[in-house]
Amino acid sequence: MIEIVEALTKRQQRDFLNFPNDLFRGNPSYVPPLWVDEKKIFRKDYLYYETSEAVYYNAYKDGVMAGRISGILQKASNEKMGQKRIRFTRFDCIEDFKVAQALFAKVEAWARSKGMDTVCGPLGFSDLEREGLLVEGFEEPETFEEQYNPPYYVDFIERLGYTKEVDWLESRIYASDPETEKQMFEMSEFIMKRYNLRFGPAKSGRDFIKRYLDGFFEILDKSYEHIYGTVPFTESMKQLMVDNFTLLVDEKHAAVVLDENDKVILIALCLPSIAKAMQRSNGHLTPRALLDILRAKRRPEIIDFALIGVDPAWLNRGVSVCIAARLSERLRTAPGLKYGETNLNLEDNAAILHLWKRFKHETVKRRRAYVKSLA
Repeated sequence: MIEIVEALTKRQQRDFLNFPNDLFRGNPSYVPPLWVDEKKIFRKDYLYYETSEAVYYNAYKDGVMAGRISGILQKASNEKMGQKRIRFTRFDCIEDFKVAQALFAKVEAWARSKGMDTVCGPLGFSDLEREGLLVEGFEEPETFEEQYNPPYYVDFIERLGYTKEVDWLESRIYASDPETEKQMFEMSEFIMKRYNLRFGPAKSGRDFIKRYLDGFFEILDKSYEHIYGTVPFTESMKQLMVDNFTLLVDEKHAAVVLDENDKVILIALCLPSIAKAMQRSNGHLTPRALLDILRAKRRPEIIDFALIGVDPAWLNRGVSVCIAARLSERLRTAPGLKYGETNLNLEDNAAILHLWKRFKHETVKRRRAYVKSLA
């Protein structure tokens, strides 16, 4: 017997949070989310509830936890896009189609009760959360920022009538060949002189955040405004990013380009991969995990490309090559650094995909957002 229960009690909420860790225990591709952040979804003052509503459901098969799913009514997104949508997220289940069917039926019923006409996902409250269903690259290790799922999730969701809305690509980026890198530096120098641009200085990661925080969010709001699934940054979301990134930001893996009036026009933020640290600690910030994170920051083997944004007014002036040149140099010269991971790039984002063509690169994963009409 399959029973779907809203996760309201402390025990049910623990079941919800623990389920993917139990389901994927020992899977080398799975990277747990940070427990201290994930459990905040059950707090009444969780920052996203300023603009959203959410429900959380557990599936029990013969009394044993067998799956979970969350539905999100993201009001800011619906208002921005003129839509009546519910997002599904945090879907996980055993390899039993009836469990998935029962979970999605519950979310779809909740969507109808809210007057919504469409369900889409996997999408979180914002694009700061994990999003997209893995459809290619199941054997690849995940980054900390993204979620693993096995192939049968794809089959289950498509059998339930969900179809592709958008795909994201994830690539592995290596340093450019010496000649290409040289050309990029020459182009960068020409563009910087032509437009009277310069790189913003920073003494440390904290100094970088302090100096460029306001310009950082201004660029993100402008450059991400029309990207699928994004919502405007609230003050609480900005503080969340600061809290999450402060420990990890190294000025050597971050850069801003300033115009002649010292206004930020381009940002690039890479972070050391903490995937292995989170795997070893099962998502908990133990003293060992903190030590692993600090070691990864000092001498990363992999860097995750967290954010790259360009002021739209500068998009067609070639300024991205300035960041590309420095990034290639860093990938080539940093001791122990093997490669960078791009995380999610929309498959029709020609500008960012063209940027990666300047590097040695390989596409290693594909993720998909699905949609289903309830009409």
